[in-house]
Amino acid sequence: MAHARTGGDYLIMKWEVVIGLETHAQLSTVSKIFSGASTAFGAAPNTQACAVDIALPGVLPVLNKGAVERAIRFGLAVGANISRRSIFARKNYFYPDLPKGYQISQYELPIVVGGSLTIHVGEHENEVEKTVQLTRAHLEEDAGKSLHEDYQGATGIDLNRAGTPLLEIVTEPDMRSSAEAVAYAKKLHALVRWIGICDGNMQEGSFRCDANVSVRPAGTEKLGTRCEIKNLNSFRFLEKAIEYEIRRQIEVIEDGGTIRQETRLYDPDKDETRSMRSKEDAHDYRYFPDPDLLPLEVSDEMLAEIRATLPELPQTKQARFTTSFGITAYDAANLTSSRELANYFEAAVQNADAKTAKLCANWIVGQLNARLNDENLDITQSKIDSAQLRRLVDRVADGSVSGNTAKTVFDAIWAGEAGGTDAADIIIKNKGLQQISDAGAIEKILDDVIEANAQQVADYKAGKEKAFNSLVGQAMKATKGKANPQQVHDILKRKLAP
Repeated sequence: MAHARTGGDYLIMKWEVVIGLETHAQLSTVSKIFSGASTAFGAAPNTQACAVDIALPGVLPVLNKGAVERAIRFGLAVGANISRRSIFARKNYFYPDLPKGYQISQYELPIVVGGSLTIHVGEHENEVEKTVQLTRAHLEEDAGKSLHEDYQGATGIDLNRAGTPLLEIVTEPDMRSSAEAVAYAKKLHALVRWIGICDGNMQEGSFRCDANVSVRPAGTEKLGTRCEIKNLNSFRFLEKAIEYEIRRQIEVIEDGGTIRQETRLYDPDKDETRSMRSKEDAHDYRYFPDPDLLPLEVSDEMLAEIRATLPELPQTKQARFTTSFGITAYDAANLTSSRELANYFEAAVQNADAKTAKLCANWIVGQLNARLNDENLDITQSKIDSAQLRRLVDRVADGSVSGNTAKTVFDAIWAGEAGGTDAADIIIKNKGLQQISDAGAIEKILDDVIEANAQQVADYKAGKEKAFNSLVGQAMKATKGKANPQQVHDILKRKLAP
């Protein structure tokens, strides 16, 4: 049996895992895809469902141009083909929260075909790059929502979500571990937010994934029977659901059973997937072109207009950061993990030289990101703005404070001990943290240290390197950590040279 290593990296002995994802991204329009009803989250049940949404007799759908534009933006961002002519179809099935008895979607001719996303799995020297191919992305309407709680054994139906515009993004079965699936989902999540087509709020259902999981004997090409795990609305649940399903399928097969094609749900409380229904095939839905909607045609002019509105994409910005600022690819990838973070970095390094830009990158990726993670904040909620961080980095670069002392200053700014662009300068002055960089003053301190530590000087000259470090420590202690460490090191080396 295949066993999962920590973090979802599989030690394949007999089995290979095959994963494809279908992601529903709610498009950021203010009205629904085929009606003028609001898409705002949190309204009282059934207060944002108009005659079109609840399928009253005689109503007709009218396509929302904004939804089309957002779908095209996505297709351009992933290098896909934009279909100049696509068709809306009726996907027929019965469910209480689907008033029409069918869902308007796209089937044979979707608006976006192909494309790819490049992901990175692992960290630093263990990082592996992989390209996940996309099959398609198509427009469709969301269904309503069935509510099973607080109804005294009955089920309530809320149709506020009915007709909400979705872009369903489908991958090829290219992923081989839960780690790859999560890396892809995070990359896609960042991209749809970056290009402004979806707010990515997973708690509100704006971005949710269905995972198609199967296993097959290692070295074979034929795909195993897949099971689809529906509506995973967090990256953690996505990882844990896939991990459980892989183990379940392998155990069933090795015990002599067979995998049934089915739809399953993930129960986070029990950390398990459960059967929901047998998995339907396309013919079960009896797709046919919607007679109320004309074919969607995209002109050259429309395509050019939308292309012109695209922001600089993450991979392009990442390459520019490495070439323009000399930072590592790892730091550039971190800094482009969100558009807001990239903007913060660019504001911080305005008119900076290469040394200062690298320091800014180090501080943002290291100290700032760690603090944001600790307090569960995003970059837009940072208690240190880009100008304040730049001033602090400038004081490290010009030798006013050491790197360690700068962390004390950072903490003080974060705690609100000083405000404004010159917050770092105020705190350095008020706390007396100015670093001693005067060579003459450092020489005098070192002369005293050498005189007071004759044995350690002798040990160093006899080849004991640790003695040198001890002398540096004595000098830093004598200055209460305020001496410039590099100057202390260099001057002491010169003084003790044969």
